[in-house]
Amino acid sequence: MKLLAIGLKPDGVIFIGVLLACSRAGLVEKGLQYFESMIKEHGIIPIPDHYTSIIDLYGQAKRLEEARNFINKMPCHPDVVGWATLLSSGRVHGDMEIGKWATDSLIELEPQNPTSYVLLSSLYATKGKWNEVVQLRRGMRDKRVKKEPGYSWIKYKGKVHVFSTDDQSSPFLGQIFAQLEKLNCKMIEEGYIPDMSYVLHDVEESEKIKMINHHSEKLAIAFGLIFVSPDLPIRVIKNLRVYGDCHNATKFHFQDNIERDTSKGCSLVPFV
Repeated sequence: MKLLAIGLKPDGVIFIGVLLACSRAGLVEKGLQYFESMIKEHGIIPIPDHYTSIIDLYGQAKRLEEARNFINKMPCHPDVVGWATLLSSGRVHGDMEIGKWATDSLIELEPQNPTSYVLLSSLYATKGKWNEVVQLRRGMRDKRVKKEPGYSWIKYKGKVHVFSTDDQSSPFLGQIFAQLEKLNCKMIEEGYIPDMSYVLHDVEESEKIKMINHHSEKLAIAFGLIFVSPDLPIRVIKNLRVYGDCHNATKFHFQDNIERDTSKGCSLVPFV
């Protein structure tokens, strides 16, 4: 570490940044060395954020069994963020067992939080386990757990235009759908493949494509392409996390300008 070279002592916050950097770079062994050094050489007692960083370190590298072993050896149980990190890794890498374990632990901590149900439902859907998806939704209804609907909005000429998935309320619907069709054809020509794993319903392939194409982010972007001047940014705000498929699809059209507030292109901003 450069801090040590110039005589500065790193604190716990610095180590969180270092561990996260190792996670993003795939440097698992290096990250584990820093974690051990933090405790043994610098006398820093780990807090939940440090443990979550190690869970993420293993998760990003698809070493989920090692993540499980690490959690079982921790002096305390992970917090909500730690379990959610493991669940997210389980979903990305298609590990049903790890995903179920993380979900059960999350539900124990926050039984009314819909995030764990949605992520596990997504994992079941990618594996084609539709009976489990139905049971999970039934469980949500029985426990009165409600998933917040996703909305995207865009401001144009002083007015805010709000869109939901498969929205039919806009007076510009015909223009928006025509713009989406045009965009979709162009993206497919350039190699875009819709990610069906984001459709959590057991429906025909054509219906899945339609559902993906009509996500709120895409409706708002299509509106922006129609009405916003080409020399101005299209700034779309969303109340939830941007769908992975929408992020990937938008990159095909705006390339490097996605998620950056630049003089051209599209800025997708999750509203937290």
